[in-house]
Amino acid sequence: MNGAAKLDAVDRALIVATQGGLPLVARPYHVVGEQIGIGAEEVIARLQALLEAGVIRRIGAVPNHYAIGWTANGMTVWDVADERVDALGVRVGSLDFVTHCYRRPRALPAWPYNLFAMVHGSSRDEVRDKAARIAALLGEASRGGDILFSTRILKKAGLRI
Repeated sequence: MNGAAKLDAVDRALIVATQGGLPLVARPYHVVGEQIGIGAEEVIARLQALLEAGVIRRIGAVPNHYAIGWTANGMTVWDVADERVDALGVRVGSLDFVTHCYRRPRALPAWPYNLFAMVHGSSRDEVRDKAARIAALLGEASRGGDILFSTRILKKAGLRI
């Protein structure tokens, strides 16, 4: 997105109303609309416009991995050619067990990795098995990889306005 987004008062109210998550009810857009004084259809249209403008990145569920039994969490890191990292990232990110995947800059010589993919499992062995599947998908495009296992839970929260 180029430049700052032009948000009106309703957009700002919508962002504030949803930044902590949608209400866990059968019709969340109706509840949000009632809170800020617009209809559910306008809530949906405005959220779509904010997504398309890049003001918000996504609307989705954020599970508590530990509560669903995924107590082993590993950020897999991969060294792939910079000219191929975007295409490979799309393939890795589409795996059903990868919760997020992104490109990061290298910090040579100590840190050669530029492709990151988070995986979760009920054990470290399960995470290692999933990392092996990523390695197989990358094949010879991967010049190396590793798994950084989580050692503690950090509070995750996005930007709040």
